[in-house]
Amino acid sequence: MNGTYDLSQQAYFHLREDGAFIGNDPARGPWSADHCHAGPVSGLIVRAAETEVGSEKMLTRLTVDLLRPLPLAGLRVAAETTRHTKTLATTRVTVHDLDDTLCATATTMHLARRELGPVPNVSITPPPFEGAVAGAFPIGLTRHDLPCFAHFCETLYAKGSDQGAGPKTIWVRTPSLLEAETQSPVQALCPLADCGNGISWNAPTNEMGFMNTDLTVQIHREPVSDWLASDSICHWQPSGIGMSQSVLFDTEGPVATALQTLILFPPS
Repeated sequence: MNGTYDLSQQAYFHLREDGAFIGNDPARGPWSADHCHAGPVSGLIVRAAETEVGSEKMLTRLTVDLLRPLPLAGLRVAAETTRHTKTLATTRVTVHDLDDTLCATATTMHLARRELGPVPNVSITPPPFEGAVAGAFPIGLTRHDLPCFAHFCETLYAKGSDQGAGPKTIWVRTPSLLEAETQSPVQALCPLADCGNGISWNAPTNEMGFMNTDLTVQIHREPVSDWLASDSICHWQPSGIGMSQSVLFDTEGPVATALQTLILFPPS
């Protein structure tokens, strides 16, 4: 499934003494050997926002605008509070490269947790986990030959499911965000949240590129399991614009939804 890659030892990033985040092989994206997959970087954004706001409030919405490629060579992430009340907090987060070029901006919403006891709710069963079988990460082909994000994901599919083009549901267990640090549940969700386009593509990467320009994740419950699932669909249009929609699950049920705006680019 993952060749000889050591899933247990490789984190997405290591933290340099000067505070820069340096990408390891698992953080490499499918389109360029020198740039990050945006999912792990979104985890760094959540980490900065959660540190800024504190653990009393839960991060419930993340919106990331990807302005430039995100270099593996190093990133700096900074968060500032834009509003903080008893009920909610919001932040603005910036991601710069080591030359201080702005690569991404993000905003987050955090809501205060309360203990209401049982409340009426819908019951939605997660995708089948028991009996799921191992398979390769669905994006398949990459546009370089180096180890990257897809090689370090443990991936499961429902037995007998179609792993070709189109809508798809997968279970994934991903590496840790940082070496020697326990990630939060929402940080752990981010790598999968940014995979809708790579899960439910409508043609392989050697026929069409499908890079996302943003990511919005709405979280209504923090996941409680290491294995997370995504039920994803992509819409591609002749205008060169597309969208992916994903519902994200842990082993107990749905936890979030994720949206990506896509730009389509045929092979040059």
